[in-house]
This record gives sequence, C-alpha cells and structure tokens, in this order.
Amino acid sequence: MTQDLAIGIDIGGTGIKGAVVDLASGELVSPRRKVATPEGGRPADIVEAASTLLEEFSESGGDGLPLGVCFPAVVKRGLTLSAANVSHEWIGLHAEELFEQALGRDIHFINDADAAGVAELRYGAARGADGLVILTTLGTGIGSAFLYDGVLVPNTELGHLELDGDDAEHRAAYSAMEREDLDWAEWAKRLQRYYAHLEMLFSPDLFVVGGGVSKHHEQFLPLLELTTPIVPAVHRNNAGILGAASLAAD
Repeated sequence: MTQDLAIGIDIGGTGIKGAVVDLASGELVSPRRKVATPEGGRPADIVEAASTLLEEFSESGGDGLPLGVCFPAVVKRGLTLSAANVSHEWIGLHAEELFEQALGRDIHFINDADAAGVAELRYGAARGADGLVILTTLGTGIGSAFLYDGVLVPNTELGHLELDGDDAEHRAAYSAMEREDLDWAEWAKRLQRYYAHLEMLFSPDLFVVGGGVSKHHEQFLPLLELTTPIVPAVHRNNAGILGAASLAAD
C-alpha cells in the first residue's frame, strides 16, 4: 500500500456512513459520519448523498486520499447487477463510473459483504487464516464473502442458495428471527441447517459471522454443531468502511 490513510464509504439501505481509516492498524482516525439513505434509493439521490458525506471529509483534510465505496449489490467491472434494499434502477447500471463522474475522482467500488470480508481478513477474525474462509453477514438478508488463502473471490451471494425450496436467507437471516418472533434456540436450528449446508458444499476452514447480531454471538454460536470453526466478526458496523478503504489504497 502506498498510502497511510484512505476513506471508506459504506452505502446501505437505510444509511450511508464513512470515515478516514488508518490502513496500518485498521482504526478509524476520523469520526464516523452518517447520512440517511434517500427514500427510494435511486441512483442520482444516493450519489448526491454520498457526495455530501464526502465533502465533510474534504473539509477536514481528506482531499487526495484514496476512496473506496461499498454497495449492497453484485458489482462486476463497475456495473451493479443486483439491488438489495435500494431502487431496481441500479440493476445493470455503470455505477462506478456514475460515482466517479459525480465525485470528480477515482474510486474503488465493491460489494458490501466482500468489503466486510476484506476487513476481517486484514484487520479482524480472518487475519492469518489459511485455506477457505467464508464470512456471512446476518441481517435483512445474508451477505457472504469467500476468502481463499488471503484472496477475495467476489460476488458469492450465498444468501440466495436454495435450501428447502426457498432462498436460504428468507428463513435464516436475522430478519426472519425478528419477523417470526423466534427465540435464539429456534433461530439457531435454522442457522445449523444453513451452515451445515455450506459445510457440505464448500468444506471451509473457518466461518466468520458478521452483521449487527454478531455482538450477541454468545446467544447462538455455541448452539451450532459444526465441523468447521465458527467465530464472530470483529468489526461489525465498521467492516464495510474498513474493507472499502483498504482496497482503495491497494
């Protein structure tokens, strides 16, 4: 890495947050700033909100720093090929180019779960891990990142694996626990089915579980019976910021 600092911006369905990151330590060296995601999540509105957020960092010395942006979509060569909790206008859009034109600078543009995986690889629970690490984020859906011997394999979308005739995330995401008023043990049975299926398909060396619910990991991870070690993520809400910033400086 040629820079000591970079900016990461994490675009979500409800909020857009960002910070300046120390790339050596993985620590935030500015306040984490946040603006609401515009209602409807349309491209022009989100780009404008991200630009407003970036101006706050420019005013505090962030001009010229590498900039990474992560987004809730499959991202392939700068195109967004899906849309989770944002407008379907993003599907098939040259999103990286749209951001670069509006912000007047180069960016690194990546899927949000992949950014979280890179954060855990470089600064968190997957640091130093050999073989295949699968990170999953348990939230409204299930995001995923494949990390093999320290290399990201992007856009895995393991929440959309078909399991028992449905998308796995419809039954096993944290939103399902809330929607159906499940207790921890009931939800853990669904997670057991999901992670055992991933084990059968991929034979991973480590699972890392992220998303906001991972702060309650002691309530559900000990209930799982897996061959693969499974551990909570370290960075949770900051993971997208850290991963996007780190990749921007590569």
